Amino acid sequence: MLVISTITIHDRCVELQQMRYVVAVAETGSFTRAAERCLVVQSALSHQIAKLERELGARLFDRTSRRVRLTPAGSAFLPAARQALDAAERARAEVSAATGEIRGRLAIGAIPTLAAVDLPTVLKEYHQSHPHVRISLRTMASELLIEQVRDGSMDAAFLGVLPGTAPPGVEHRELIHDRLMAVVWPGHPLAGETEIELRQLAGETFIDFPAGTVGRAQSDHAFAASGVRREVPFEVSAGDLMIRMVRTGLGVTMLPAAFTPQIEGVRTLCVRDAPARVEMLIWSRFTPSPAAAAFLDALGARTDP
Repeated sequence: MLVISTITIHDRCVELQQMRYVVAVAETGSFTRAAERCLVVQSALSHQIAKLERELGARLFDRTSRRVRLTPAGSAFLPAARQALDAAERARAEVSAATGEIRGRLAIGAIPTLAAVDLPTVLKEYHQSHPHVRISLRTMASELLIEQVRDGSMDAAFLGVLPGTAPPGVEHRELIHDRLMAVVWPGHPLAGETEIELRQLAGETFIDFPAGTVGRAQSDHAFAASGVRREVPFEVSAGDLMIRMVRTGLGVTMLPAAFTPQIEGVRTLCVRDAPARVEMLIWSRFTPSPAAAAFLDALGARTDP
């Protein structure tokens, strides 16, 4: 007997394909789109889900003419279904690795301003070496990356943190130590300078990462240490949007020195008392999948638990 929250399965078989259909409907919010994703006709998918609901003795979805949503029973079943599918995929990947072929899924993340590694080149080389691995990449803030690597939903991530910071619950390796540079538009009064101090930016309109994020903390700490107050009316999460806003003269920002050679149409200024930062690679403390282990090996990271 298998118990999933309030759902009980008595001596019956729940097929992996049925679980895949449930996950697809839950993620797409549509039986039609789920069938397209799973490459089956909608009637077959609907039949299998209805069959599963009879076996479970509970409806997994509320269906209306406008939308499909999970019932409380469906919400209870979904995490277990995902875990079962992940376990099955991991088992297949382990068997393939034992025969010398790396398969499975590699989920990685990175901050938008990553500069320590040439990630497109790294991924291209990895894909050429392991063409049967499905790679997914997401860009997001460092604190979200840490959370997803810690809970195992992401294998590894590249992030930027304050010096001396060790992200909890994950393995890590420092890649580069860097400092932030001031970024201004070409017509800015400071555009002709080569080096400034933070106090010279007092009174400027700042474009920065959202308050409370690790990316924002780097600048906040440095300005506070220098006794300089600043206003940040524009909070954005993407480095390219920051640059475009600076280029139009909306404000100034601070970005990693290692990242600034990639940007055009603005002026970058060294700051003597600039905020410091560290870019690092983090990975899960769980035993890595064959795909994740191969990725970490390619980067020279430690892969043993």
